[in-house]
Amino acid sequence: MRRAPAVTTLFLDIGGVLLTDGWDRHARRRAAKTFKLDGAEMEERHHMTFETYEEGKLTLDDYLDLVVFCQKRDFTRSQFRRFMHSQSKPHPQMIALVARLKDRYGLKIVVVSNEARELNAYRIRRFKLTALVDAFISSCFVQIRKPDAEIFRLALDVAQAPAPKVVFIDNTPMFVEIAQGLGIRSIHHTDYSSTCAQLTALGLQSGDTVAA
Repeated sequence: MRRAPAVTTLFLDIGGVLLTDGWDRHARRRAAKTFKLDGAEMEERHHMTFETYEEGKLTLDDYLDLVVFCQKRDFTRSQFRRFMHSQSKPHPQMIALVARLKDRYGLKIVVVSNEARELNAYRIRRFKLTALVDAFISSCFVQIRKPDAEIFRLALDVAQAPAPKVVFIDNTPMFVEIAQGLGIRSIHHTDYSSTCAQLTALGLQSGDTVAA
C-alpha cells in the first residue's frame, strides 16, 4: 500500500479553532440584548452586508453604519467596538497544540479564514498570532471567502505546498469537504481531543498525553 506523503503544512481556521468566533450569531444576539437592539432587524441587516464586509470591501464603520447605527443610538461606536472585541477569547490548548506541532515537525502554518479586516487585525494582534502563523489568507485581505475553493488554491500557492502534504483544520463541515475535494487532508474540528487523535492518525503526534 502506498504511504501518504508526510505533512509539511497546516491550514487552520481562526474562529472556532484557535479562538472563539469573532462575530457569530451568538455574539450578535448578546450584542442585541446588551444594547437593547431589535435583534431580528440587526440580523437581517447583517446578512445583507456580511459577505461584502468579510471580503474587506466595507470598513467596520461602514458595517456599523448599515447594521447598528442606521438610527440614533444611546451608546457610542467605541462602546460597541469594545463589545465586539470582548467576544474574542483564545482556545489555549489548540494554540499550544499547533505551536508544538510546528516546533516538532517544522510545519508551515497558514490561516485560511473568513474575517473582516479590523476585527481580524485586532485578533491577530491581541492573541499574538504572528508568533505562530506564517501566512494569513484572510478573506478581508484576498477578497475571496470560503466556501469559494479559490481561497484554498491561493493558500496552496502562497504556501508553495502540494495539496497532499497539507492538513486543513476547520470547525465547519462544508469547508472541510471543499478542501478535501482539492486533495487536502482535512479535519472537522469539534474538540481538542478528537483533533489530536486525527492528527496522530496522520502522523502528527501532539506530544500531549493528557486528555482534554
